[in-house]
Amino acid sequence: MTTQRGAADSGRLELNGINIISESERGGTARSLFWPWAAGNVSLLALSYGSFFLGFGISFWQATLAAIIGTVGSFLVVAISSLAGKRSNAPTMTLSRAAFGVKGNRLPGLLSYLTFVGWETILVSLATLATQTVLARVGHINHNLAGVIGFLFAAGLTIFGGVLGFQMIMKIQRWLTSATIVLTIGYIALTVSKISWHSVSAIKSGNIQGFVGAIIFGITGIGLGWVNSAADYSRYLPRKTSSKGVVTWTVFGASIVPVILVIYGSLLAGSSKSLSDAIAGDPIGALTKELPTWYLIPFAIVAVLGLVGGAILDLYSSGITLVSIGLPVKRHVAAGIDGTFMAIGTIYIVWISKNFFLPFQGFIITLGVPVAVWSAIFVADVLMRKRDYNEADLFTDSGRYGTYNLRSIGLVLVGSIIGWGFVTNTMASWLSWQGYFMGAIGGKTGPWAFANVGIIFALIVGFVGHIALSRTAIRTQEAQ
Repeated sequence: MTTQRGAADSGRLELNGINIISESERGGTARSLFWPWAAGNVSLLALSYGSFFLGFGISFWQATLAAIIGTVGSFLVVAISSLAGKRSNAPTMTLSRAAFGVKGNRLPGLLSYLTFVGWETILVSLATLATQTVLARVGHINHNLAGVIGFLFAAGLTIFGGVLGFQMIMKIQRWLTSATIVLTIGYIALTVSKISWHSVSAIKSGNIQGFVGAIIFGITGIGLGWVNSAADYSRYLPRKTSSKGVVTWTVFGASIVPVILVIYGSLLAGSSKSLSDAIAGDPIGALTKELPTWYLIPFAIVAVLGLVGGAILDLYSSGITLVSIGLPVKRHVAAGIDGTFMAIGTIYIVWISKNFFLPFQGFIITLGVPVAVWSAIFVADVLMRKRDYNEADLFTDSGRYGTYNLRSIGLVLVGSIIGWGFVTNTMASWLSWQGYFMGAIGGKTGPWAFANVGIIFALIVGFVGHIALSRTAIRTQEAQ
């Protein structure tokens, strides 16, 4: 993908932020979207997700189907959101102003920012934990020193790519994707003998509640968190680019590797209870249990590179989002600020928290609800608009999109209240207030207790509500 100004050289700092990308900077084809989305989702974390899926008390075949539905379905939402970037060549959180108002968009902007920083922190934490495990086993290096080495490498590469921007990301992600896929194939080849089909097939089928819960976990844990950055990469494409191609390459690039790895991870976890138990504390490092010593260093490389690929995308988009909600700094400065928060969060998870899965699950459930409402509103908005966004009005509250769209803001609040009422979050005492509507479907200890159906309710409220409340307003805007 060639550009000539804001991201003119893959080795230079990108100067574009929340602005519209000029015609001279647009180029490439829909196929180029494969690389950032594949690199962002090629992480070995998906192997550990296989254990998380089985943790809902379902069989291997149910976990496989849930992974396919949750992954492909959530990335279809991402792909539809990507169309907005291709149509108007602006980042997601700029285009979201059309649905929420120029200043009203600060609410979803803040939610998106917290989501990005959270995922950056999780991915760099996993890279650090994996490095600790590998270096301690191979080189008998002090546990904390090994962690520091992993932290400096993962955080440094993430900040480097995220700060430099789009062209550097496109260049890095192509190499990260290729290297990670090759080394992941090596991991599968070395561990396939560990699979016990007898043990896997002996896992009994779970109930519908567990199956639905696994699908929702796939939606929130794999794809939904990418919606708020969907247009950040498609905005560099020419507007004449095929919409079908944008959707196809986004879904294919983002889904193909996670689906395969979740299925394979389910086979490994279903074959070994000790592995499944270990994953909760160190999702990536635990996978080394099945490897010969000589492959640990290549494993560390593939693990760290895969995680960093996703973290770079998050850091890049978090910088854009921070600027979009009003911080008066350049994108690269905002990305540097985000990198600092990421580093602090990583230190907490790696050296203070005793269990990775607990803060991770608490994070994706709690923020997943309002993000689901916003995502559904944004997708509905994209689908209802027949014309491109008015570029000038996205940057002034006196334009057609206004200052605050109280209908959309109200939907986020109502959808969040309903969604939080139908999820249970026992991962931390300060989150136990959630689930206040669970009595309507059996209570916090009933059959639907851990299905987290509040995410589905949040999506429905956002999508249906925005169509019902804003359809007329959108027609009026497009008639101006």
